Amino acid sequence: MKNYAYIRVSSLDQNEARQLRVMEELKIPAGNIYIDKQSGKDFHRQNYQKLIKKLKAGDLLYILSIDRLGRNYKEIQNQWRYLTEEKGIDICVVDMPLLDTRQYKDLLGTFISDLVLQVLSFVAESERDNIRKRQAQGIAAAKAKGVRFGRPEVSVPRNFPALVNKWRSNKITCEEILQVCKISKATFYRKVREMEAI
Repeated sequence: MKNYAYIRVSSLDQNEARQLRVMEELKIPAGNIYIDKQSGKDFHRQNYQKLIKKLKAGDLLYILSIDRLGRNYKEIQNQWRYLTEEKGIDICVVDMPLLDTRQYKDLLGTFISDLVLQVLSFVAESERDNIRKRQAQGIAAAKAKGVRFGRPEVSVPRNFPALVNKWRSNKITCEEILQVCKISKATFYRKVREMEAI
């Protein structure tokens, strides 16, 4: 029997230090700690998939909280059953002692664990939906205030229409316009299309 840990944060700029510290306190060997910096919407995560291949019957998997496993209600339920029933491993959710499959092996214990798992899976997915809604509301509010997202708009000189006319008349090459305007070829053609749409 080996002990493993799974750690997940939602994006590259988030810090996994808190989860890592807990796993180190549990004396999980560094080589048995798998970390993903990816959304919990599904289980198509590179290191999670590597972990699944390593797990053998009788192994123990630690996760700090159920939302670190995932944020999709049905997927969490399916994955939990796959790990505990098909793979034959035990799971310990550190911050929720009721979700420790080493304990409560009787019918009542299994029922309580299943109930807690369903509630926490629901909460995890609900929080994911709320995060998405808050993010969309924040973006809409910022746009309403005039905040622009993405790269800054590339400007072209005032004589750009005249340069385009010269280009169309074969009096100047596209490359010459790119040098004069200090723009890329893609920007040049986009600006030409914008001119034609006016």
